[in-house]
Amino acid sequence: MIRELGVVTAITPHSVQVSTQLKTGCNGCQHQNHCGAGLLAKAFPHRNGTIELAGNYNFSVGEQVELLMPENAMVRFSLLLYGVPILAIAIAALIGQWLWPSQELAVIAFTIVAGTITVYALRLLFRSKDTQIRKALQIQTLANSDA
Repeated sequence: MIRELGVVTAITPHSVQVSTQLKTGCNGCQHQNHCGAGLLAKAFPHRNGTIELAGNYNFSVGEQVELLMPENAMVRFSLLLYGVPILAIAIAALIGQWLWPSQELAVIAFTIVAGTITVYALRLLFRSKDTQIRKALQIQTLANSDA
């Protein structure tokens, strides 16, 4: 299970809103002052993510909770998010090179357009898969996770 700590920020009768600290870099690396991820983490230290989960939960505002997601679900969503655009750009570049072998600018433009369309299509797909992602998430109080 992938674990993320969060704080309950709002409660409605049928849902709970949880805020988490977004991580952009690690804290243990000796090179964090020189790598891009470490510098980004220092530049934007207070980035928060918020998610609303449907269900009847017995939490209180300010309570620290743990969000859990199975690794296989995270791998599937990560492959969609990162693998599909890379594959689409590579295929678009090959098709563009085949269509316009001596027009490098046309190949680049075609690849950019195909990449943009792919990212937009993935945004629409993830909006429809949002329910699946939220169903894959489990939430529990921090006290329950220690048991």
